Amino acid sequence: MAEPKENVLMEKITSLCKRRGFIFQSSEIYGGIQGFWDYGPLGAELKRNVKELWWSTMTRMRDDVVGLEATIIMHPAIWRASGHVDTFSDPMCDCLLTKKRFRADQIELQSGNAYHYNGAKDTVSGKEVSEPYAVLLAAGKPPESARKTAAQFYAQRGLQSVELLGERMEKVEGSQRFNPENGSLLTPPVPFNLMFKTYVGPTATEADVAYLRPETAQAIFAQFKNVHETSRQKVPFGVAQMGKAFRNEVTPRNYTFRSREFEQMELEFFIKPDEAVEAVSGAVATPASKGHPGEPQPNWGWQLWHQYWVEERIKFYEGIGLPRATLEEYWQKPEELAHYARACVDILFKFPFGTQELEGIAARSDFDLSQHERCSGKAMGVFDEELRTAFGKLPPEKQTELKDRYYAARLKYLTKMGVPLDKAGAEAQEDADGLAKGQYIPHVIEPSAGVDRLILALLANAYSETTKTDDKGKSETLYVMKFHPRVAPIKVAVLPLLKNKPELATKARAIFESLRGHMMAFHDEAGSIGKRYARQDEAGTPFCVTVDFETFEGIKDGPQAGVKDTVTIRHRDDGKQERIAASELLPWLLARVR
Repeated sequence: MAEPKENVLMEKITSLCKRRGFIFQSSEIYGGIQGFWDYGPLGAELKRNVKELWWSTMTRMRDDVVGLEATIIMHPAIWRASGHVDTFSDPMCDCLLTKKRFRADQIELQSGNAYHYNGAKDTVSGKEVSEPYAVLLAAGKPPESARKTAAQFYAQRGLQSVELLGERMEKVEGSQRFNPENGSLLTPPVPFNLMFKTYVGPTATEADVAYLRPETAQAIFAQFKNVHETSRQKVPFGVAQMGKAFRNEVTPRNYTFRSREFEQMELEFFIKPDEAVEAVSGAVATPASKGHPGEPQPNWGWQLWHQYWVEERIKFYEGIGLPRATLEEYWQKPEELAHYARACVDILFKFPFGTQELEGIAARSDFDLSQHERCSGKAMGVFDEELRTAFGKLPPEKQTELKDRYYAARLKYLTKMGVPLDKAGAEAQEDADGLAKGQYIPHVIEPSAGVDRLILALLANAYSETTKTDDKGKSETLYVMKFHPRVAPIKVAVLPLLKNKPELATKARAIFESLRGHMMAFHDEAGSIGKRYARQDEAGTPFCVTVDFETFEGIKDGPQAGVKDTVTIRHRDDGKQERIAASELLPWLLARVR
């Protein structure tokens, strides 16, 4: 999808993000560095809230998931085993005129008239350059523009007075071979590996090469045996990790959506192969309908586990303020799947620049653990006593059926990875025999989300503006960030109505101090109360607590008439106000921000 040339809404969001301290360009005082972003005071709180909610949801609130925090730099053999060294690349083209680099698969389709040249010569020196070149022009545009661009190209090759040779015109439809900015011919696509290289140790030789991790998942696979043995978990169970990842994107774009340094939240949920489930439970349950399948059951196969995690992840997004109406599920077609994947669902969000991926939930079979077992020589399988006992009680024909299916699956993997057929057959047979003894390599369901993309989605979803006109006809645009209270950077602002009234200021400060240990609170006494409300609206603060004269006088009428020591609570989204006793304030807030 081509990136829009102009996006007014995104410009407003990015402007507010800088003005209010959500996001800054990295290294801005030195001109910035493309694809890198810093989170300011409000952005840091927003991001921390999101990560803590994810971590709590995934680990602390579940019995079947544990955590891991691995290093950013790992042994380079991990990335060879995972395929990142050989295949983690994008097709890239360079503009022959400007040298600007493009991802070949993201160049918009172009049509028009392509003017080709066999070369050029210098009319003064007679020097000739025989390098072919071409320029694409929109239909109806005069060829002089193409000649001017071509002359610039050949001038870069040492010609002073350029005479173009062998001009011919060709009609082009749906081409990606030209620079969409200037029409210049691009180089043929070549693979460009996205991993950042570094060196470990005092020398910088090929033997010292290491990589900044492009994803957090591989550390989980590499540490699977250690985690399994020390956490006392049984399959099915998951390992969650959050952390930095790095991809040398050639064309970072759409603000923080596609960056070179970013954070991921990933879960690898390990499950039994369907053959093991069937041996133990008698049959493998499959999805009966769409939607959440309910609490996990022992007879679930990979399809139900995959459906379960798709629904769990959507439920998480709904719980932090992204309505289901803003999300889409995209089920990848068979031809789009990675060769090891059985299914993959992308959860998409409707960003201002288009509907794009927030998270992918993939059923990755046993590929990852199998690869690390094959490449490291270390066993990555598990032993299941329940499976061994159940398998021994099966009729011989059922045993044969399950072993044959497991053999076929293992043989397919091994031959796909280039293992010679005779060796692959022997290893697959050994694996099938192992299944009967209670041994198997777990399969995995992988929900993988980008923290920065989620932050951008929350910012875009929260952004709103209204125009207010006063009695004199003067209009003012007001901005409100309608974050869900669970993720809002500041949960509550405490404001004395007037700062020059000591009793109000002292009381407001005392209330603020009583709240700050329980949530992110903010104390503000500068400016009119209306201006302070507006500042908190832009920050996305859901509740403002005002200490005013009624705090001491007591409520004069209504259901709470006569109650003293009260405060006014202002709601961000509709501006409504209510009074409650100051003693009830903390539990009232906790019930709404957690």
